[in-house]
Amino acid sequence: MSLTDQIPQGPALEFVTCLHVEVEAPLELGENARGRRRFIPIIGGYFEGPGLNGRVLAGGGDWQTLRPDGVAELEARYCLQTDGGDLIEVTNIGYRHASPAVMARLLEGEVVPAGEYYFQTTPRLHTTSAGLDWINRTIFIGAAQRLPDDVVINVFSVN
Repeated sequence: MSLTDQIPQGPALEFVTCLHVEVEAPLELGENARGRRRFIPIIGGYFEGPGLNGRVLAGGGDWQTLRPDGVAELEARYCLQTDGGDLIEVTNIGYRHASPAVMARLLEGEVVPAGEYYFQTTPRLHTTSAGLDWINRTIFIGAAQRLPDDVVINVFSVN
């Protein structure tokens, strides 16, 4: 049997933490060639799980493009501070999409069950902390849910 005859095995996922990112109302930036631009200020929050615990620092934000095809492209940048005082930079890229009716409910601030829409991210974490250096060489994925005043992201390491 050759290697091409074998069914590849996918990577394993391990739950690391759950981010609860508190946000303010979006600032509408207007239309460009790619869609409707918005900025959502990040004002705080917390994270907890078997791998990382602490708080989300205020001062970050999520830059979004709501494309004509109904897909929201997301790019959030913010900082985390662990319970031990270590700082972690986060760049989180993702997509959120659903039927037009579900997207309208989300944009109105309604709580919509996560199973009714696609909201996945790829968080990139960086730190100068020697004790957390493992995050500088790990790929993460996030399964997210949008709530009226926060975004909940379950973060998994790809092993």
